Amino acid sequence: MEAAPLFAEILLILGGGIVAGTLFKRIGLGTVLGYLFAGILIGPVLQLIENGQEEILHLGELGVVFLLFIIGLELKLSRLWALRRQIFGLGLAQVVVTGAVLTGVMTLATNWQAATVIGFGLALSSTAFALQILEERGELATRFGQSAFAVLLFQDLAIVPLLAVLPLLAPAGEASAAVHAPVSPLWSVGALVALVVVGRYVLNPLFRILAQAGAREVMIGAALFVVLASALLMGLAGFSMAMGAFIAGVLLAESSYRHELEANIDPFRGLLLGLFFIAVGLSLDLSVIAANWWIVLLGTPALMLVKAAVLYPLCRLFGESHTAALRVALVLPQGGEFAFVLFSAASGAAILPAELGSLLVAVVTLSMALTPLTDYLGRSFSVEDEGLEAPEEDFAGAGSDILMIGFSRFGQIAAQVLLSSGLGLTILDSSPERIRNAARFGFRIYYGSGLRLEVLEAAGIRRAKIVAVCTNTPETTTRIVDLIRAEFPDVRLFVRSYDRNHTLALRERGVAFEIRETLESALSFGGATLEALGFDHKQAEAVVGDVRTRDAERILLQQARTAGTGSSVLAPTRVTPEPLPEPRPPGSRTRTARTQDAAPAAPSPEPVR
Repeated sequence: MEAAPLFAEILLILGGGIVAGTLFKRIGLGTVLGYLFAGILIGPVLQLIENGQEEILHLGELGVVFLLFIIGLELKLSRLWALRRQIFGLGLAQVVVTGAVLTGVMTLATNWQAATVIGFGLALSSTAFALQILEERGELATRFGQSAFAVLLFQDLAIVPLLAVLPLLAPAGEASAAVHAPVSPLWSVGALVALVVVGRYVLNPLFRILAQAGAREVMIGAALFVVLASALLMGLAGFSMAMGAFIAGVLLAESSYRHELEANIDPFRGLLLGLFFIAVGLSLDLSVIAANWWIVLLGTPALMLVKAAVLYPLCRLFGESHTAALRVALVLPQGGEFAFVLFSAASGAAILPAELGSLLVAVVTLSMALTPLTDYLGRSFSVEDEGLEAPEEDFAGAGSDILMIGFSRFGQIAAQVLLSSGLGLTILDSSPERIRNAARFGFRIYYGSGLRLEVLEAAGIRRAKIVAVCTNTPETTTRIVDLIRAEFPDVRLFVRSYDRNHTLALRERGVAFEIRETLESALSFGGATLEALGFDHKQAEAVVGDVRTRDAERILLQQARTAGTGSSVLAPTRVTPEPLPEPRPPGSRTRTARTQDAAPAAPSPEPVR
């Protein structure tokens, strides 16, 4: 029975997270703010959690570790190398400049040692909050998302030297008692090399052996072991645990087991990240805020304003557009979770008074809570300016039995049918907005144009059994069909047609299947109208089937007349409106819910579409 209170607290945390996360997601504020609100309500407000807040926070930090591992899985070493300018240029500049500015401000209120710790601690942003927001909105692959990620990645690296200098800032006699000695550089380099070697040459054969055993729970356990072991190794070497998990993910990005690893880790990542945000809310000291409410209310927006004001010009200096710079500045203005670690260690080393440390934690926490608002402002201010930045072209993991080109409204519905059957599907689209929106609903779409031969190759067209062309405009569709017909003549093409003339042009090109985008929806609409007017379902189906058959016969006749004319969308040999063949009603055409008989159907004019 001694475990009953702990069990009840776990249920409270899970229940609060479920309710608040769902509610805040539904009203458009995001799950992050919901989890934070749940923690504040359960802990400081209602005081339903009496102890263990720090333990819960440490456990929740594993969510950040798993998040960085999954992000690492999405990055090839070549792609990471391509970000080196943003990581070691923009990231370094952000930490140094923001830290220096905040340190200068804080020297007006305290000694230079404490001001240095506070300034550089507040310069760090929240990896957990920012990446969660970017992932929820499907913006991590955009240009500004990559820049924000690069800054966060360097900040994770920066915590190592910041912790290392604490003994130098501590008062005499306090450093050795409160702060661990810095880790030997030789040991740090050795641990990093060991992780790279193991990840490069050991992990793939290990997962191959485990996969052959066929035990799913063993693969899940192995995935968890790899993440936690790499994080622990990097933690012992003086780096952040999140950095270790990220490196392990990058080393496994080329693995054939990458997708299975991601599927196994993702549920733990989501659960533990939610726990982390709840724990931040639980740890908030309302008494400190009540006693110094004016400092928190003024200091929090001032902090966010300073960080955004520094980030925007730095992003512009490193070649970002106005939109990208504004979005980065307004998604990273908050304090970060590593500030908790730094301030706690500084308080233990007597650099910071305990009361000041609690006040700083309150400021950081409130800045996290305001991040969804600043992100919303960033999207509102930038949407009319330049639109979304194009994502990077990255085709890692592409290739399946079906390659779909175009993911507009037609392609989205077709994709639902294909994915619901369990088939593999590679989707290609050139619209950053559609890619962002699709990512929010769990679709994996590759950015690229179907008009480029190298993109089709990278997307796995040689492996595809069917290529479904679902692009919007007939001109684009026909050009894609011509390219595929010329370069990959054995591929079966299923194509969305715009109208009757487009259908004839596509049939002349020998596509395996085509359908006008409005045909079946218009027939269904007509059938539903008949039923509303009194036809029973079978009669309505018979009429619709008759029209469908006569339409197909007419297409065949028109196809025979236009064959060999070289008809295309750009230079069409257009068919002219003509009546359908005479109807062949399968039975009585008498309405069942009306007293009068239906008049015989007259030949109808040819619709253009």
